[in-house]
Amino acid sequence: MAHPLNVVFVFPGHGSQYVGMGRDVYGSFPEARAVFDEADTTLGFSVSRLCFEGPAKELCLPFNVQPALLTFSMALLAVMRRSPSYISPSYAAGHSLGEYTALAAAGVLNMRDALKLTRKRGQFMYQVGAQKACAAAVIIGLADDAVLALACDAGVFVANYNYPGQVVVSGERSNVDKAINKAKERGAIKTVPIAGSVAFHSPLMQSATDRLTQALSEVHFNHPKFSVIGNTSASPIASFKDELVQQLCNPVQWSKSMSYLISHGADLFVEIGPGNVLSNLMKRIDKYAKVANISDANTLTEYLRNGLTI
Repeated sequence: MAHPLNVVFVFPGHGSQYVGMGRDVYGSFPEARAVFDEADTTLGFSVSRLCFEGPAKELCLPFNVQPALLTFSMALLAVMRRSPSYISPSYAAGHSLGEYTALAAAGVLNMRDALKLTRKRGQFMYQVGAQKACAAAVIIGLADDAVLALACDAGVFVANYNYPGQVVVSGERSNVDKAINKAKERGAIKTVPIAGSVAFHSPLMQSATDRLTQALSEVHFNHPKFSVIGNTSASPIASFKDELVQQLCNPVQWSKSMSYLISHGADLFVEIGPGNVLSNLMKRIDKYAKVANISDANTLTEYLRNGLTI
């Protein structure tokens, strides 16, 4: 079967993690084991054990889950790259934290810097949450402008535009509760509080942004091997440092990002990481889009056997 010409790699973020992720991959593929071992050495604690054994409460902490997700996705990608049928993507994109993984996959960040940055980013975000009780929630079934209006009414912020009809809001916990109630009153099909969340992608992250700016100033950014679509611009990133800084306080434009890629001829979206959150979002954005998942030892084995096809 013919290979797709325009492949897009997409990488998931906070919320896709689960205890046990990567255990089968670590045990089956030496390339994956090397990535997990590098993460353990770089960060000075066992990221691998946290992924494989938890506990869930520890894994979900922002400063743990962010490097953990990056490590798992990069471990999967390391195995994919050994295949004779490996196709370098035309583009990559990552949802929130996944943007760091996309930059590492494109060679913009080396693995050590990506690990250290995601650890620091998580710490900065957690510290903001420790100072003020914050939360986030998914609102399903309302138009984007309707959610923006109720967010303004409730004193919260739009954090993610995931697909038309699914928007995430974040802010102070009491205001997020108000937003949930207003959404129900205005006809939302469903509202889902996000466990262990902070005020993602909102102005409440400003103090974290200031600290992240300093951390990013110490990092070298390489020329990308392929274009990475930015969360805030929904187009190829022009300035990596600016994008990563702006991303903390501004909404993730995921729906627009995927629409941009579709309009530029993307044939296949390959989600690399735990679960299938981004694949499910893509089906809502464009029901005709072709999607694939590389998420565990079974899907990796199938990929190594048959490659990517549409």
